[in-house]
Amino acid sequence: MIAFTEAPLPGAYLVDLVPSRDVRGFFARSYSPQEFAAHGVAAELRECSVSYNERKATLRGLHYQLAPHEEHKLVRCTAGAIFDVIVDLRTSSSHYRRWYGAELNAENRRALFVPPGFAHGFITLTDHTEVLYMISAAHSPAHARGARWNDPSFGIEWPLQPQVIAPRDAEYPLLGTAGA
Repeated sequence: MIAFTEAPLPGAYLVDLVPSRDVRGFFARSYSPQEFAAHGVAAELRECSVSYNERKATLRGLHYQLAPHEEHKLVRCTAGAIFDVIVDLRTSSSHYRRWYGAELNAENRRALFVPPGFAHGFITLTDHTEVLYMISAAHSPAHARGARWNDPSFGIEWPLQPQVIAPRDAEYPLLGTAGA
C-alpha cells in the first residue's frame, strides 16, 4: 500500500511508504501502477535514473521536457536530503508559475510525484546526497528545456544559496524567454 497526499499544485502528490514491519525491518511498495491509477495518476514509469551530489547546496534544475516527450517523474532521495521543487508551467493552469517545495530525505523516505507540464529541480541539504528518479518517457535532448532556478516570476524560497550549479542550469532563460 502507498499513501498519497495531494500537493497544493493539481496533479502533484507527495508519496509515502506504508511499511509492513517485522524483526528484520520493513518492506514497502514504492510504486504500483494500479495504486497510482486508483489515485488518478495513470503514469507508467519506464526508466530509472540516479543523481549523486558530493556537496551540500548543489542545485539541479529547473528541468522539463516539451511535448510529445513530457515526463511524469517520481523523485525520491535515497541518501542525504534535498529540498525538492516543482513549478507549474502549464499556461492554461490557474496555478501557472506557482511553485511547491518539500524536503525529501533518506529518513522520511518520501517521494514527490511530478506530472507533465511542471519544471523540476532541487538543492541538496547535505553532502553525499543521492536522488532516484523514476520517469515515464525516454529523455529526448531535442525536447529538453529549463527555466532559471531564481526566476523572480516564480519567487521560489530556496532554503540555501546554491554553491554548486552547472553552467547550463545557471544560464537557463527567465520565464519570458524559456519557451514554456
